[in-house]
Amino acid sequence: MSDPTYSPPKVWKWDTESGGRFSKINRPVAGALEEKELPTGEHPLQLYSLGTPNGVKVTVLLEEILALGHQEAEYDAYLINIGEGDQFGSGFVAANPNSKIPALVDRSTSPATRVFESGAILMYLAEKFDAFLPQEPSARAEVFSWLFWQMGSTPYLGGGFGHFYAYAPEKYEYPIDRFAMEVKRQLDVLDRNLADRRFLSGDEYTIADIATCPWYGSLVLHDLYNAEVFLETKTYLNVVRWATEVEARPGYQRGQRVNRPWAPDGQGLAERHSASDFDSPESPKS
Repeated sequence: MSDPTYSPPKVWKWDTESGGRFSKINRPVAGALEEKELPTGEHPLQLYSLGTPNGVKVTVLLEEILALGHQEAEYDAYLINIGEGDQFGSGFVAANPNSKIPALVDRSTSPATRVFESGAILMYLAEKFDAFLPQEPSARAEVFSWLFWQMGSTPYLGGGFGHFYAYAPEKYEYPIDRFAMEVKRQLDVLDRNLADRRFLSGDEYTIADIATCPWYGSLVLHDLYNAEVFLETKTYLNVVRWATEVEARPGYQRGQRVNRPWAPDGQGLAERHSASDFDSPESPKS
């Protein structure tokens, strides 16, 4: 198939929505579209998110930290429905001027601390609670290298391959080939690294694994973008082994339910305010 030739105009103008399924969440300017304050709960940590892979990173880490006994990591998690434009409310823009989930507000500090970008939130929480981040300089650097590898690589998976293969209004050979090649290269990077390591940075489970598994674990285990056959994801045996172990952790299993009301078997929580929400039939699920 030959893609039709496109001749860009001299000056690009945004005059129509584009982007297929996610057309209404993208625009070429920043800032709030409406006055809308964020809700707040009783805990110092307030999370505003959605159970996409980037959102799951943070709720998994919080649940893992709580599992270590750090009760001060209790948090309120509120749903930000990006399909309805919640990310463009004035309260959310104040927490994250980039209007992307997740955003964290830590009210245990004075003034309150806002943290946005999922990788920054993971680093902030890991350092705050001294958890899932080694102190030894070389080991710490290895974790940060893999964390930033994920942050820099995944846009090619989600915004590149996922968009053009699964979500774009029309399929074109060039972008699909371009991003499929890159995603398979990334899977090979992971697979080679995990050939002689239990986790991404060594023998210890860290924020690097927590950041990476929601994306690449979902790709190899859960047919993300319905691309399992197309990308031959099951052939990356070391990635499959690693993702299976990570996803078996109770903290990971709890974290991936939060802000995810569409989760299968009715296990998703639209909001999370206490550990009992995971068990109570009256917990907010929609």
